[in-house]
Amino acid sequence: MGTLLARRLRPVDLYLVDGVLAVVVGAALCAYAALESPLRGGVREPVWASVLTGLVIGLPVAVRRRWPVGVALLVSLAAAAALATGVIPDFAAAAPAFAIGLACYTLAVATPPLRSLVYATVGLVVVSAALATTAGDLWSRTGAVGYAAVMIAPGWLVGWSVRERRALAARQSEQLVRQAVTEERLRVARELHDVVAHTMSLIVVKAAVANHVADAEPGEARDALRVIEEAGRAALTDIRRVLGALREGAGYAPAPGLDELPGLAERAAIGGVDVRVDVRRDGPDVGAVPESVGLAAYRIVQEAVTNVVKHAAPAACRATIVVAPGEVRVEVVDDGRRPVRMGGHGHGLTGMRERVTLHGGEFSAGPRSGGGFAVSARLPYRAVA
Repeated sequence: MGTLLARRLRPVDLYLVDGVLAVVVGAALCAYAALESPLRGGVREPVWASVLTGLVIGLPVAVRRRWPVGVALLVSLAAAAALATGVIPDFAAAAPAFAIGLACYTLAVATPPLRSLVYATVGLVVVSAALATTAGDLWSRTGAVGYAAVMIAPGWLVGWSVRERRALAARQSEQLVRQAVTEERLRVARELHDVVAHTMSLIVVKAAVANHVADAEPGEARDALRVIEEAGRAALTDIRRVLGALREGAGYAPAPGLDELPGLAERAAIGGVDVRVDVRRDGPDVGAVPESVGLAAYRIVQEAVTNVVKHAAPAACRATIVVAPGEVRVEVVDDGRRPVRMGGHGHGLTGMRERVTLHGGEFSAGPRSGGGFAVSARLPYRAVA
């Protein structure tokens, strides 16, 4: 709670708080303790000396965040001198303990643990020696060490605990940032793979056609080159959209979704695959599909069709997309014949499975019993009002 409050306060507010604490600890506690008369005689200093002693012990607390080491040593030495000379009576030794505790807390928070422990030990030795010189009814010379530890150890331990929690929170935050960067890289890699693989498959098919008929049928070769040009331009636009999303505030075209599937079917026909797309809405109350789910469904169909173009063309392919309340079901089947060692272990199927997993859905892909290949996916989503 205190750490959260400290994070919300501005630096100037923190120094104001420290200033108030310095006045309270110095003037109200330490100076008042110094004004107390000893129980069994001893030093009876002037009032101004008592007030000055209290201020020397308490006022450094105001700059403890700026000079944590110097303040901790100064407060410890000033308190030890006041106790050893009797300016602050032994029964009022708890008053400077507040200043020492605040200084040791800041020392542990602001400096590395080993270094702060060394300085805290120096303060413990100095204060113990001062308390030992006033040994009497309240504590023995041996007990002076324990009393000094009670003055110093709690503040240092609390400060060390706060420092460790902050360090742990910083490490966790850094880990989350690295994880987010990794996930974004994977997302961009999947997008670029789907765009490039789909386009290059069409370009390779049409380039082979153009090369085969270039001499005999120049007109058909020009048609193939025109298709290659259009496919390349479309791919460049899609790549710019993917990369544009990485630039903060950059404008880019909306991600493709279910409405762009007919255009995907037309481009697949260029590669010798007859694709029939059937998008259904299961019920009149089905709302809008989230953009991420629509993009995942589009990429799954795109990759499935690309595999048909690369491995089974010419073939017929049917893509059925059912939009139901809370989920989108995708099924892509074809009747093409694949090479004997077509195992389905490429990056395309891996990318589809990763997309489905990100949405907490189910994915399956494999040969059909009657020939061809089938891809099935279920993408759950939370309905948007």
